[in-house]
Amino acid sequence: MSDLATRLAQSTLALCRIPSPIGEERALADHVERWAHAHFPRREVFRLGHSLVLGSLVDSRPTVALVGHLDTVPAHPNDREPRIEGERIFGLGSSDMKGGLAVMMALAEDLPRAELPVNLVVVLYEREEGPYLESGLGPLFETRPELKRVKFGIAMEPTDGVVQVGCVGSLHVTLRFKGRSAHSARPWQGENAIHKAGPLLARLLELPRREVMYGEFAFYEVMNITKASGGRARNVIPEAFELNLNYRFAPGKTVERAQQDVRELVGDAAEVEFTDLAPSGRVCSDNPLFQQLMTLTGLPAASKQAWTDVARFSEFGVDAVNFGPGETAQAHQANECAPIPALSVAYEKLATFLKQAR
Repeated sequence: MSDLATRLAQSTLALCRIPSPIGEERALADHVERWAHAHFPRREVFRLGHSLVLGSLVDSRPTVALVGHLDTVPAHPNDREPRIEGERIFGLGSSDMKGGLAVMMALAEDLPRAELPVNLVVVLYEREEGPYLESGLGPLFETRPELKRVKFGIAMEPTDGVVQVGCVGSLHVTLRFKGRSAHSARPWQGENAIHKAGPLLARLLELPRREVMYGEFAFYEVMNITKASGGRARNVIPEAFELNLNYRFAPGKTVERAQQDVRELVGDAAEVEFTDLAPSGRVCSDNPLFQQLMTLTGLPAASKQAWTDVARFSEFGVDAVNFGPGETAQAHQANECAPIPALSVAYEKLATFLKQAR
């Protein structure tokens, strides 16, 4: 293992040893802020709650932002202590996305930021793993509107070492079916709310994914029931039943149009309440810095079949992509792990880009 890989692995391990489940990011934010004061001028360290912007937002060079969230999902009951085994780091957040955070910190430490052809900024924030409106990234944009001048963002989410463009939008919708209770021995005296959901569930079972091409990139629109709740006793006909529908929709479709898709599917079968609305992210294949990233690094590109804060950057008019060393299949898993060699590859690819981009 190279010295760089060992250093990045140890840094990732140290970050994993600081628990930061969503809503409990203070300790990790404190750690990163202490690190930042050792590597950035005081005027270039800005903190809001448990989110940080590191670097100057007033610079004549085009600004490139490395972006990441400090939080993780809650710990799994079977998680073990963070550790290194062979060429893998085990620990909550190792792939999503403390490995990416370690790479960002190393690049900020090592690169001669004042001499780069681009202005390097690091943006780290809290509460990404929750509802769209609760993310710490939105308040950063509101408090530091200069962030809207960023020319190119790289969200270091796990991407298996591939540049992933855009992202699908996401709606969460509560569907409420209403009936009338009765004894289960005499169901004709009531109205079974769970049974009323049957036709809609049957339609969803047969609903194929819908491919949407955005330039050369394919995205898939899908609707799935992810939670169900109803019934109050084994021998009572249920008078209420609720489903959570999650709709993932392609770039180019507005949240309003996506809401209409749901209404058209459900019709008058159930009451519809939209509980979380997250827009899709723009595919920025026409951005010159994106084009240089691909040319200088030789990395492959693919669509992002998930939601990330590329969408929020798009909402503020900032082009961004996803690229990180973590493994997508490891995100949110028990005993999450990340490949150590991928850390140094991500570091080297981004260093090449940042040193040569114009």
